[in-house]
Amino acid sequence: MSSTTLTLLTSFILFVCTFVRSAVGFGDALLAMPLLGLIMSLQSASPIVAFTGFTISLIILLSDPKSVDFNSTWRLILSTVIGVPFGLLLLNYAPERLVKVLLGLLLVLYGIGNLVTPRMHHLKNEKYAFIFGFVAGILGGAYNTNGPPIAIYGTLRRWAPDYFRATMQCYFLFSGIATIAGHGLVGLWTPLIWSLFLWSLPSIFLGIYIGGKVNRWIPQPMFNRIIFSLLVIVGFLFLL
Repeated sequence: MSSTTLTLLTSFILFVCTFVRSAVGFGDALLAMPLLGLIMSLQSASPIVAFTGFTISLIILLSDPKSVDFNSTWRLILSTVIGVPFGLLLLNYAPERLVKVLLGLLLVLYGIGNLVTPRMHHLKNEKYAFIFGFVAGILGGAYNTNGPPIAIYGTLRRWAPDYFRATMQCYFLFSGIATIAGHGLVGLWTPLIWSLFLWSLPSIFLGIYIGGKVNRWIPQPMFNRIIFSLLVIVGFLFLL
């Protein structure tokens, strides 16, 4: 594959994934990693996805800081940091297939249950953020999948679409810094990575802009259905 073709395909994939992230708040990495893995190694895809995710979070936060639920965010970040070491233990000692099947079933059942009977519980304060953040830290440390518990927390808190989108980005911004730093320490910041990422920036900016417009058009009931549908898809990916 020529370098031009690789750059164009990377830009297109990142545009699609950025649009999804900007529209609903998460899901870009779950799409980008397997799609980029078709045209490059996962070692190359991972830092590109990390740089993209950080860029998305930063731009959305700068454009809409008033929509962030900071009371929840600091609790989620703190408990995630505490949960990461437990995730590393899970990764090293628990049977990976069994854990992924159980997690996949949980997400599928939760998502389908709320799609069929949309009467979800309502968490009226932030104290439960520590629980969801801790679980997110475990899953992030073990399988780099900290998004679903935070998304579930947001639906239970009944965040409006703009609050959901902005608060998720605040959370992902801090977790993304750690990921990017880790990639740099192990030598994944290669000239090819920087070239593909920088050439893809116009597509990333376009995806953020269009996704932000769509986010404002989505009514709350439809937004919740989209989130639950994404959780079902994530669950099936774990099962597969």
